[in-house]
Amino acid sequence: MTLSPSRDKILERLRSIIDPDLQEDVVTAGLVRGVEVDADGVRVALELTTPACPLRSFFEEQCARAVREVPGVRTVRVEVSSRVAAGGPADRRSVPNVQNLIAIASGKGGVGKSTVAVGVAVGLQARGAAVGLLDADVFGPSLALMLGGTASPSTDTQGRLIPVSVAGIPMVSIGLLAVKGTPVIWRGPLVSRAIQDLVFNVAWPPLDYLVIDLPPGTGDAQLTVAQQAPVAGVVLVTTPQDVALLDVERAAAMFRRLGVPILGVVENMSFFVCPSCGHREEIFSAGGGEALATRLDVPLLAQIPLATGLRALADRGQAANMGQSHQEIAHQFDRVARTVASRLSVLARNGSR
Repeated sequence: MTLSPSRDKILERLRSIIDPDLQEDVVTAGLVRGVEVDADGVRVALELTTPACPLRSFFEEQCARAVREVPGVRTVRVEVSSRVAAGGPADRRSVPNVQNLIAIASGKGGVGKSTVAVGVAVGLQARGAAVGLLDADVFGPSLALMLGGTASPSTDTQGRLIPVSVAGIPMVSIGLLAVKGTPVIWRGPLVSRAIQDLVFNVAWPPLDYLVIDLPPGTGDAQLTVAQQAPVAGVVLVTTPQDVALLDVERAAAMFRRLGVPILGVVENMSFFVCPSCGHREEIFSAGGGEALATRLDVPLLAQIPLATGLRALADRGQAANMGQSHQEIAHQFDRVARTVASRLSVLARNGSR
């Protein structure tokens, strides 16, 4: 007589699988959303905390292996879905339809912050997450140019801006609203008011993550976003040289004082590889990003090389297509996206909201 597998025995075996990020077994952590046993076998419904989970394959394989060890189990089917929890401080004004706000920041201009913002957004999107982009650099917006956005946003019946879609990513930028070639000449209160509108007065579609490209420095725009919006975490961007590191440390101190978790450091323009001879030149020094990450006790998320082809793509409005010609850089941004999503899941689990 064939034994019928027990649901309790199946759950007991699944408790042997530990989520290395949450430090709990998958049953206790609530990742197992259902177990069905019938004549055809066992179906396990697994719900991960993000579609960008770097351990998706690990969980699938481990769950299937564990269930097969239960007497009477003939076949196993593991069905994986995901649900992104809201992150960020609960005492901030929420952004409708947005689960997590990710700030991309630096202390110094010219370090490639916007490139990193695009890379993170594209990496999360490629993993199946719903992602938006907000260009909060009021005085020097560049995302519209980099992504080829030209249409001006319209408004809905409530007077909210409707994001434009570029490369399948909804985006809002002051660069799409201002008259071309006309500078934005605003004092602090106007900057803060504009930032609030760009964050809160936008008809965002349902988003797992909204990536916010902040201007350099520690001024009105950064303070407005960090103090009023529920920012779940910030990615710091630097180049290896000392002057950039000094400025980004100031930015790190500001975010920590405001209670915004630092998700990690991206070192941009880490080195240049000659396309003709393959010689590697560390133009802006070496090791600065790693040293900074160590001092801040956060991960070094990536070391992105200086690539003229990537610059050319941005100038043509095709920065989102970096994976077509710069696969290694796209791979690094995929790793950044997975790590950021994982760290945000842990923060949400530990009650940052």
